[in-house]
Amino acid sequence: MAGAGAGSRDKRATAARLKTALGGESGAAAAAELRALLERVLAPVAGPGGGEAAGEALEWCRCLLSGGEPWDSFVQAVRAYDPATLCGLVWTANFVAYRCRTCGISPCMSLCAECFHQGEHAGHDYNMFRSQAGGACDCGDSNVMREAGFCKRHRIKSNSNVPCVPKDLLMMSELVLPQFIFSLIQHLREGYNEPALDLPSEKDLHKILQVLEPHVSFLEDLTKMGGAMRSVLTQVLTSQQFYKDLSSGVGENTCAKKSHEKYLIALKGSGLAFPEDKIACGMQEQGAGTSTLSVQGLTGATATSGQGDSSDEEDQDGSQGVGKRKRVKLSSTTKDQSIMDVLKHKCFLEELLFWTIKYEFPQKMVTFLLNMLPDQDYKIAFTKTFVQHYAFIMKTLKKSHESDTMSNRIVHISVQLFSNEELARQVTEECQLLDIMVTVLLYMMESCLIKSELQDEENSLHVVVNCGEALLKNNTYWPLVSDFINILSHQSVAKKFLEDHGLLVTWMNFVSFFQGMNLNKRELNEHVEFESQTYYAAFAAELEACAQPMWGLLSHCKVRETQEYTRNVVRYCLEALQDWFDAINFVDEPAPNQVTFHLPLHRYFAMFLSKAVKCQELDLDTILPDQEMLMKLMIHPLQIQASLSEIHSNMWVRNGLQIKGQAMTYVQSHFCNSMIDPDIYLLQVCASRLDPDYFISSVFERFKVVDLLTMASQHQNTVLDSEHERSMLEGALTFLVLLLSLRLHLGMTDDEILRAEMVAQLCMNDRTHSSLLDLIPENPNPKSGIIPGSLSFESVLSAVADFKAPVFEPGGSMQQGMYTPKAQVWDKEFDPVMVILRTVYRRDVQSAMDRYTAFLKQSGKFPGNPWPPYKKRTPLHPSYRGLTKLLHCKTLHIVLFTLLYKILMDHQNLSEHVLCMVLYLIELGLENSPEQESDEEESAGRQERCHDSWFPGSNLVSNMRHFINYVRVRVPETAPEVKREPPASTSSDGLASSQSSRRKSLQRENSGTAQVFSLVAERRKKFQEIINRNTSEANQVVRPKTSMKWSAPGATPQLTTAILEVKESILSLLIKLHHKLSGKQNSYYPPWLDDVDVLIHPEIPRYSHGDGMTAVERILLKAAVQSRLNKRIIEEICRKVTPPVPPKKISSAEKKTLDKEERRQKARERQQKLLAEFASRQKSFMETAMDVESPDADIAMEVATSEQHISEAIYDCVICGQSGPSTEDRPTGLVVLLQASSVLGQCRNSTEPKRLPTTEEEQIYPWDTCAALHDVRLTTLQRYFKDSSCLQAVSIGWEGGVYVQTCGHTLHIDCHKSYMESLRNDQVLQGFSVDKGEFTCPLCRQFANSVLPCYPGNNMERSVWQSHSNKCMQDLVQEVEDLQEQLGTFPVSISSETNLSKEMESVMKDIKSTTQKKYTDYSKTPGSPDNDFLFMYSVARTNLELELVHRGGNLCSGGASTAGKRSCLNQLFHVLAMHMRLYSIDSAYNPWRKLTQPLQDKNSELVSEELPEVPVLYRDVSSLLLIQILTMPQPLHRGYIQWRKILGSIAGSCD
Repeated sequence: MAGAGAGSRDKRATAARLKTALGGESGAAAAAELRALLERVLAPVAGPGGGEAAGEALEWCRCLLSGGEPWDSFVQAVRAYDPATLCGLVWTANFVAYRCRTCGISPCMSLCAECFHQGEHAGHDYNMFRSQAGGACDCGDSNVMREAGFCKRHRIKSNSNVPCVPKDLLMMSELVLPQFIFSLIQHLREGYNEPALDLPSEKDLHKILQVLEPHVSFLEDLTKMGGAMRSVLTQVLTSQQFYKDLSSGVGENTCAKKSHEKYLIALKGSGLAFPEDKIACGMQEQGAGTSTLSVQGLTGATATSGQGDSSDEEDQDGSQGVGKRKRVKLSSTTKDQSIMDVLKHKCFLEELLFWTIKYEFPQKMVTFLLNMLPDQDYKIAFTKTFVQHYAFIMKTLKKSHESDTMSNRIVHISVQLFSNEELARQVTEECQLLDIMVTVLLYMMESCLIKSELQDEENSLHVVVNCGEALLKNNTYWPLVSDFINILSHQSVAKKFLEDHGLLVTWMNFVSFFQGMNLNKRELNEHVEFESQTYYAAFAAELEACAQPMWGLLSHCKVRETQEYTRNVVRYCLEALQDWFDAINFVDEPAPNQVTFHLPLHRYFAMFLSKAVKCQELDLDTILPDQEMLMKLMIHPLQIQASLSEIHSNMWVRNGLQIKGQAMTYVQSHFCNSMIDPDIYLLQVCASRLDPDYFISSVFERFKVVDLLTMASQHQNTVLDSEHERSMLEGALTFLVLLLSLRLHLGMTDDEILRAEMVAQLCMNDRTHSSLLDLIPENPNPKSGIIPGSLSFESVLSAVADFKAPVFEPGGSMQQGMYTPKAQVWDKEFDPVMVILRTVYRRDVQSAMDRYTAFLKQSGKFPGNPWPPYKKRTPLHPSYRGLTKLLHCKTLHIVLFTLLYKILMDHQNLSEHVLCMVLYLIELGLENSPEQESDEEESAGRQERCHDSWFPGSNLVSNMRHFINYVRVRVPETAPEVKREPPASTSSDGLASSQSSRRKSLQRENSGTAQVFSLVAERRKKFQEIINRNTSEANQVVRPKTSMKWSAPGATPQLTTAILEVKESILSLLIKLHHKLSGKQNSYYPPWLDDVDVLIHPEIPRYSHGDGMTAVERILLKAAVQSRLNKRIIEEICRKVTPPVPPKKISSAEKKTLDKEERRQKARERQQKLLAEFASRQKSFMETAMDVESPDADIAMEVATSEQHISEAIYDCVICGQSGPSTEDRPTGLVVLLQASSVLGQCRNSTEPKRLPTTEEEQIYPWDTCAALHDVRLTTLQRYFKDSSCLQAVSIGWEGGVYVQTCGHTLHIDCHKSYMESLRNDQVLQGFSVDKGEFTCPLCRQFANSVLPCYPGNNMERSVWQSHSNKCMQDLVQEVEDLQEQLGTFPVSISSETNLSKEMESVMKDIKSTTQKKYTDYSKTPGSPDNDFLFMYSVARTNLELELVHRGGNLCSGGASTAGKRSCLNQLFHVLAMHMRLYSIDSAYNPWRKLTQPLQDKNSELVSEELPEVPVLYRDVSSLLLIQILTMPQPLHRGYIQWRKILGSIAGSCD
């Protein structure tokens, strides 16, 4: 210690001497001496002594900096001159910090705890959070937060009170620190060895960083001395002269030369070089132009010049075969090339950041660099340096094995730099920050591009990102995108971006990489083997890389002055979309069975259109493209909506659960504002400008229900299975209701949207405040980082919901406080359309309706089951008035008429939901009808000249009363309509038409599509007309011919034309539907006949809530209000049906009695109808059976009569969702739980209650339990009788028996194996061991540990069964014996190895391993097969006994305890029977033979020396019966239940 102290004193003395000399005349000599001393002290030392040398060097530095003064005194002296007004406290991950949204200007603002508590934030919107990536305190920075939020310490702006720093205080620091920082850089240079793959081993890097940790910590301590020392450090770090003098490698210092050479090697190894080197090598691009992307063809185009050295480009130069990864060339300017490849360091700060990146951002170095940020000169210089190295950061990040950690540290730095708007603007102007960021992002994504398979897989030229690449799966791009979003939050930067046309083109090229990614192809044959989870990466990439920057740009386009920005974006977005359509060879038909949920270019176009109309007052028509482009734009968003219905209809079930995950994510609250909402808005825009008939036809064609829309009772759908038709029709109608009802972008204000969103979420379920905040879709505003309208969030919430305070539950836990909708919300604001839009799970819609029903019943507004209420819509913005044309087009009216007719006639069993949507559309049409019904009278009397025209005009109000008499339909030849003779006149208005015109019409119809719905042909005709018109306007541009991928409804040879007599109008159909819904004739009575005021004030509360009848009444009233003719025709229809009788006033008691009688009458009618139907079927069956006369046929008839037809059992797999029978090749299994149970063994014969033992002599389990008695019985039998015979005479399992339970759900065995494999690979498992076969049911999550194979019900054993009614007893006995010996007649052949037999063997092993060995081995000979035989039928006995316990002692009628319990005895018996029949029973010892031949010769048994067999009467009867049942072929035929007679006769003979 003394020596060390003396050394320290010597150092301080030397430092004091040098400081004095530097201030005197011999300053130059002292400076040289100091430089030599520092070179010697700070020189890198390799080997074991490096640590000691580092400590010595740091001690020398402290002495020199303090000029011989004590270090603490020096630190205190320097801190006295701290002029800084910023906090700048830097923290790392997991630090607890605060964020105040009220005070924040940037969304990234954060405060340390000390500054937050010393500031005034009472009543502000703030939160406390645990930092993930680290950060720094922004207190005092007016560019990031408002000054009102500064703490008391940093609120002082002026630093005039701080005295000037004495010259001699920091004189030594200015001389020592350059040498010290250079020595640090030398250490970094020396320690870095460039490996062959440019991937230094983490071990080596960690070792170097450990050695350098004291040096960096020393620098970090210096930064904490305050502004004076930071100024010195800034001067040293940014001085080009210091760097040139010390680091250039020029001079005699060999160490410095070697160090400089290693630096150049590291620079070259990173794919970087000096600009001079680039010029010398001739590697700069010649010429300049806008940044465009082009896919290289198959001819082997060359790679971009100058990228040969960059290892991250190598994977793009792979094979160029068809279907493999394609190279993408960035034809860029020289500036872009320099961004990626050129890097020159001019100061210590630049090289220090280079090595920080090279060493993958060590935490200590990051903290030091950030601690310097309070110095403004340093902050500007460091930000420029960071931007200069941006491309290098991207390259290093892509190669890093610890990309998550590196990403966090990059963001830790960048968020401090780019959150300052003034600094971001300055760097944008001086360093081309926007160009660098966009180019770097573009280059980054190029490394994972693949050829798109959307539309034209063979000839597509479009490329998309591969979502399976680590770059996207690991969100490696996140730091760069986060920085881009951050700088776009600054208005000045965003405006520069929106004004730069070249940047917009490049950005649209970048966005196009995500257009059509993660393509889904529908599996039509086999279930997909491996369910890809790439959709997570795809949705995250579109949201973060495309949508978030879009919202950032939109936040700056809110006033008229920004119109030009919107025009620019729309223009280049349309250009990119046209390039995309050309690249995928798209004309007008999407490829079948394909869908992608990712259309960011469409969504950019849509959202900027919305902003242009809503905020900038732009004329929509001035920025919309032509009709042909609009037709193209609508196809893919419409395809997504149709695919959603297909997915929910289980048409994509073979693609696995991940496709449902995509459908749910698409509408989920965090994504819907950036995905489904823009898609629906774009479709609304297209619908408002396109021909309405074309649009409606396109919708039904995309949903594949065109063939269903026929008035015939039968039809043939060429593109859709019948089982999916109804759900797809529901989907199409629901989509139209959404399209025509939603006003999110068509006129609603932000506060109205917030209120509608909140009401929809609260109607589904009561919500906590936090969950409601999370579920309200975000419309990100990067400037504030908050939800739009959040200032009014609380006020809206208090207006629509009541708060239910937290309550304590009986168990002591606390239930959270919840918000529930107010009564007025249910009454006035409940909007089922909004609920459907925001529903992730279909059950939430039903939940909302259940809650609505409960409200109506509690409030007494409606006692029955209500329909979804009709909610009046917000008026449309004038720019979108064309949307209402859809409600007033003939095509939609034909659809509505057809569906009403089909529902009335009970065709195809259409659902109530279809009727609800049809009525909703009619009501929407009446609500949005034209102002006045012009030429109403003329249209009423005008003759219909066109035979194919259904309605005279396009106005729904007038078309509702138009009667259609006859309709030509295309039907199968077997349809009942074919038998009808065509009448003389088939015109729709009943007027005579010429025979020749009718013949021409029929010829035209036979050659093409049916009149009832020529949607496809009409749509294609209109499309061709528009293309031809646009083509002539565009100098006759030649377009490819459309491929005919559709088949017309009338093209099938089996279809024929028939004339259907209809004689109905929409009004008449509605009135008859009212009769049908009410179940009474003449149920509808026009209300205005009693009260004329209803026509003046139609908004009557009694029509607001109700069922289908209420909806029909409301529609008829609105139709009458809008047209006198409609009112008159409604009255005439009611009179024609029956003379109107005014409703009789009856009392409530009479009404109740009448309702009760009516219900009874209906019940009697239903019962009689069922009995009549049953009698008719029975008679028909007997008549068919009597026609058969042959003996074989008699037997068949007898079997059919005695035994009901056994149809093949169909099972639903809860994993893949497919339904089908269980087969030998692909068996289905029942999810079961195998448990060892000793419950039965505790049964007692005594009714005396059990007593708790109080002494050692007493036992809690007396010896009179069932288990003890059976154990004594078996032991006794084994003492006197043969062991093998004893094991067939009793049952075991009273203790340790195996009980098999099931939740009732089934799954394919192979699906179960895949499910178990996925559980094994899952890192997070709770509460069960997958290795032991344990799992939870995929559907109900009930615990299970095995799968019980289901018997394949294909009736393959029917040939075995014969009729037993005419056989004698002896024949029956012999037949049973023969059947017991026929092992091969079991449903699965035991001799052949099938998947089913393997699984049965597997589950039998599971059953055996469930209990302990001591409960399965009762034979005197260990391992005897008799043990297995005994165990198997005892398992059956155990489960039967326990089933009896559950059912209250009777298997035929379950007790209360059976509620919700499902039995698996059938499947269990099949498994046990298969294994029991594997054991051949010697005929001499066969229990059946013993049972049926009781009189035997006793002499043979007396001669034998062995123990005798157990007599039949000593054997357990239940065990004997189970052995007989399980050794017979399964399932057991009823004819053999005559055993009861046999057993009775044997018992009688024994007596």
